[in-house]
Amino acid sequence: MWAAISYLVLALLFIFIGWEVNSVYFSLVFYWTALSLLLVSAAYLFNAGKIFRKRESGVIPFYIRWAFIPFLFGVQIYNAYARKHDKVPPIQQINNNLFLACRLFPSDIDTLKSNGITAILDVTCEFDGLEWSSTQENIKYLNIPVLDHSVPTHSQLNQAINWIHHHIKENRRVVVHCALGRGRSVFVMAAYLLSQNKNADVHQILAQIKETRETANLNKHQLRHLAKRHKNGELVIKNKAILIANPVSGTKLWQEKEHLIVARLSSYYDLKILTTNKETNGITLAKHAIKEQPDIIIACGGDGTVAEVASVLVNTQCKLGIIPLGTANALAHVLMGISSKFIPVEQACDLIIDGQTSLMDTAYCNDELVLLLAGIGFEQSMIEKADREAKNKSGQLAYLNGFFQAFGEQKSQSLTVKLDDNEPQEICTNSFIVANAAPFTTLLAQGGGQPNHNDGLLDVNWLTPNKDDFTTVLSIAELMFSSITQTHLAINSHHTNAKRVEITAEDEIRYVLDGEAKTAKRLVIIIVPASLNVICKEV
Repeated sequence: MWAAISYLVLALLFIFIGWEVNSVYFSLVFYWTALSLLLVSAAYLFNAGKIFRKRESGVIPFYIRWAFIPFLFGVQIYNAYARKHDKVPPIQQINNNLFLACRLFPSDIDTLKSNGITAILDVTCEFDGLEWSSTQENIKYLNIPVLDHSVPTHSQLNQAINWIHHHIKENRRVVVHCALGRGRSVFVMAAYLLSQNKNADVHQILAQIKETRETANLNKHQLRHLAKRHKNGELVIKNKAILIANPVSGTKLWQEKEHLIVARLSSYYDLKILTTNKETNGITLAKHAIKEQPDIIIACGGDGTVAEVASVLVNTQCKLGIIPLGTANALAHVLMGISSKFIPVEQACDLIIDGQTSLMDTAYCNDELVLLLAGIGFEQSMIEKADREAKNKSGQLAYLNGFFQAFGEQKSQSLTVKLDDNEPQEICTNSFIVANAAPFTTLLAQGGGQPNHNDGLLDVNWLTPNKDDFTTVLSIAELMFSSITQTHLAINSHHTNAKRVEITAEDEIRYVLDGEAKTAKRLVIIIVPASLNVICKEV
């Protein structure tokens, strides 16, 4: 906070000077400086080191450099002066595999080589990193942007210590550096050392670092955060991952994306790849994988592959990661947001690296796992008409075509529905959906707004059949607004919640379960609250 206030005061001072000077050119320079400092003040206020848009490769975009020139020019001068007059060497060895350093320059390459350092973790956000690939050295580099005097976020620190651990296991020597090697880099270094010795004390680890680098010194804010995260057991290496890929999901994207996925994740995880085939499905592979006690199992495929892997992970500590390569990818949409529709692989890999998790509900329908929903009527007819050949040819448009065909048929049926311990009721409907989770694009599940996948309840939705198509279209349009507003707006639709739903009918019931067509004489759907630990977008 003091840094935010300091930069704010400086910004106001430059605004005042710009107002007072007579030259319009000097005024613009002072106002430019004030704007730069105001942005930096806001970054400190919200702990948003990403404001500099520094890439993992260490590059700051040119448009950011222009906006922040006054600030960046000032810190460059200060850093050069401080480094020149620092009483400790630029790079110092903390233990056999770890080094602490200030900002690195091309002149440091010989020192890196002589010490066998082949991995660099840069925790600055205000300096361009060197283009290490152009040095023709075998150097792995990662930037995690952290503001000076500040602390990394939970996901940044998880990413950092797992990255360090992975490269040390690969017999690499790692240097962690910030501007002067005193605060941010010391915080990350201490966090990693604490992750390797759970019985160690924070002050003991810092004293160990200070024996070598006497200028290492965390401020009160940094020290308090480090001690709290250590006490809460957050400094734990969790980087054993097994990826289960379905090579024929969707439009067979695995062959196209495999190199990208492996390259992205293998810098953070000890990654093992398994692929399904005609004889071995995701359930079998997940059962073998869980015996190796991985920290995370990643399902790489469509909703069917995700469901197979998830069925093994329910009520276990192992995390489920999802890389969507299917046609609909509905669960990925729920957990990752709308961006998963546009950059699914990149978004999924970023979330898996961040490691944020949530406990979501699951359900069982006739003892089969339900992650999304069970549907009768429109949903069932749409899925049946969008067969594999149609999906391979048209992708998600196959579902839209299937919906229009189902809409044209307008078939209604009578169901006997029992909710929890209530008396059974007779329902005549052309769409009946019991949802645990559903993206907003699954309109028929939106009677009470988008289903909440961690509220311990099932969302039960059904439509009242109408003789005219216009009223049905209006009901579906109202469901669309229900999804957006998270309220019950549809007049001809019905919504309620339950923990147990029992459905019977005179004839055999045709239904879909998470996109798979099935039949049964009786459906019993039961919620299992907070039973699956999934990687998801931070809320």
